[in-house]
Amino acid sequence: MSTPSMDVYQNGNGSCCSMAELEDIDFLRPRNLNMERKGSLGERSFSEAQIGFSPYPPSRAEFDVVHSPAKWSGFTTPRSPFASDPHPMIAEAWEALRRSLVHFRGRPVGTIAALDSSDEKLNYDQVFVRDFVPSALAFLMNGEPEIVKNFILKTLRLQSWEKKIDRFQLGEGVMPASFKVLHDPVRNTETLMADFGESAIGRVAPIDSGFWWIILLRAYTKSTGDTSLSEMPECQKGMRLILSLCLSEGFDTLPTLLCADGCCMIDRRMGVYGYPIEIQALFFMALRCALLLLKHDAEGKEFIERIVKRLHALSYHMRTYFWLDLKQVNDIYRYKTEEYSHTAVNKFNVIPDSLPEWVFDFMPLHGGYFIGNVGPSNMDFRWFCLGNCIAILSCLATPEQETKIMDLIESRWDELVGEMPLKVCYPAIEGHDWRLVTGCDPKNTRWSYHNGGSWPVLLWLLTAACIKTGRPQIARRAIELAEIRLSKDGWPEYYDGKLGRFIGKQARKYQTWSIAGYLVAKMMLEDPSHVGMVALEEDKQLMKPVLKRSNSF
Repeated sequence: MSTPSMDVYQNGNGSCCSMAELEDIDFLRPRNLNMERKGSLGERSFSEAQIGFSPYPPSRAEFDVVHSPAKWSGFTTPRSPFASDPHPMIAEAWEALRRSLVHFRGRPVGTIAALDSSDEKLNYDQVFVRDFVPSALAFLMNGEPEIVKNFILKTLRLQSWEKKIDRFQLGEGVMPASFKVLHDPVRNTETLMADFGESAIGRVAPIDSGFWWIILLRAYTKSTGDTSLSEMPECQKGMRLILSLCLSEGFDTLPTLLCADGCCMIDRRMGVYGYPIEIQALFFMALRCALLLLKHDAEGKEFIERIVKRLHALSYHMRTYFWLDLKQVNDIYRYKTEEYSHTAVNKFNVIPDSLPEWVFDFMPLHGGYFIGNVGPSNMDFRWFCLGNCIAILSCLATPEQETKIMDLIESRWDELVGEMPLKVCYPAIEGHDWRLVTGCDPKNTRWSYHNGGSWPVLLWLLTAACIKTGRPQIARRAIELAEIRLSKDGWPEYYDGKLGRFIGKQARKYQTWSIAGYLVAKMMLEDPSHVGMVALEEDKQLMKPVLKRSNSF
């Protein structure tokens, strides 16, 4: 008679705990839905797609199901929404995505970062919170919510661990960057090992993990129409712990979050320390999602009040000081410096000579974007794709700003898309600046990896933003470009070169989020209602008062 499998959680410091009651919760089945599939969006606007949003304050209507198709029948030959004109990459992508599944106690709990067996694994055999998001969306869109629920509960359990790096204890609400399932066939045990930053490059805790977790919880709830998961006391507490970390009082004079380098997708030294756009946009979106998910009990109401205040301050700050268009470039060019008092126009004392030469040619007549960072005497004028796409999906960007971001992408297609979508940031840092900013990082050389590399995973974010702004033709063009090479090249993690022409010098093949990002982009184009999982409706209250650029600084 075989010995029952023991299940143990272990963190990076070697401490363990036995399975808690969360492991015994029966997984909820999705509702039996019979919703009419919507056709391609074409040139219609996002609102015309009738995705069924409900502005906050939250109500159960917000979580009416957007779409839940019947499960695809085959492992490699699913009943695809692309059946009328299936692309050969679709079945291949689904097969690869399913091969990446990680199981714990017989249940799927995530997908590993990459299936490339030709290279040293490093941490690519782990389940990363941020990497799993496009995989989770693919499974939700395919009517398979169980794996997403498993992942949400498993990472929630990991959050409760005591987290130490050297002798310093991290905040209780910190979510792991990743986790790994270790199998011991001799003892017949499965051990879960999590990384909260103690094994990461630079030993930086992942600020974005908690935000992605809240966003994914809302996506699950929106997709299935099932609010019982988010209403669990454990999930409510998990959200409050995350919010406590980022809403705590301190010495801050700004509503943005102060961050270390390497705390997000750009997880190496790349000059994003301070107030990076990626974190601020994710912070804004996570706050809005939490506002929809938190219960209106005594504890929930306290956080709801704090969130509303922070959202008003954050939206004003971001739309005012992070936004850059042609007029604002000209204003900065004419700045006076060393101004003192509350009447100062140049509030952050930005030196006009710090405007890089490239930005004058890069900025089109009609276009604009949220710049990379704003702080004391510092503006990082680089374009960052993820932050700007999230700004659109979360409605951090105003409708006018959303239009200008899409205008910029179209006007600067060669620079931002090139031959393989999509530039993680633009432009690359070179020469002396590269040595100072990256510390001579051999992985982040110019036009490589996070330093101007091209990342196929960003396709899903671009596609969602395009559909929301009523411009799906931009996404369609980018996807068709990716289909020329992505599968033939073995689904690389990233591409190098100014045009994204070369497979990244250290890129892993069969990178899971490259695969999942492609699938999600294709499914959203086919059925635009899917975008409702990751896009929020504009909140009219946050649009008041109307901001005027001339009085911004």
